Amino acid sequence: MGARPGIGRIPVRHVRPAVAGGSHPAKAVVGETFQVSATVFREGDGAVGANVVLTGPDGRIAPWTPLRELAPGSDRWGADVTPDAQGHWTFRVEGWADPITTWRRNAQIKIPAGIDTGLVLEEGAELHERAAAGVPDRAGRATVLRAAHSLRDDDRPVLERLAGALVPEVVGVLERSPLRELVTVSEAMPLLVERERALFGAW
Repeated sequence: MGARPGIGRIPVRHVRPAVAGGSHPAKAVVGETFQVSATVFREGDGAVGANVVLTGPDGRIAPWTPLRELAPGSDRWGADVTPDAQGHWTFRVEGWADPITTWRRNAQIKIPAGIDTGLVLEEGAELHERAAAGVPDRAGRATVLRAAHSLRDDDRPVLERLAGALVPEVVGVLERSPLRELVTVSEAMPLLVERERALFGAW
């Protein structure tokens, strides 16, 4: 699903670093790591995810970097990034619903309890098939599709079918290439990257 600018179903607020609300660029130094952070949340119990995207002075969009929740339950997410060239950059934070993490949480409660087992397994299989379509490498796609096959394998006990979708290989692929829904994008924040840190810099 395409990104929605501004405040969407997954609000993205208080993006940092910011100077005067983003009307002036924050400053950084070439090759020096700094943290981008934002408040990202949703109503209800569904899982969310977030990432930061940097755009360089030449308009090149760098591969996005995932954000991690800085403290459990804080709704504050952050990631370290490192600009590699001088000039005027921008960065934006994207927040999104994470349906597979939401499904995992529910499945690990419902399936051991025998609640809606068939529906939960089929929902998981469909989600993993959708996720596989967005995985860029063939090996990763095959890994995620094996999880979908496991969830539909009626010849195996239900807990084994579930376990096939929870192995580290599948989780790792989907951390790198998550299934994202209801994507909300922050305003582009300006960033001036200099060769050396000024004596008096403002963030």
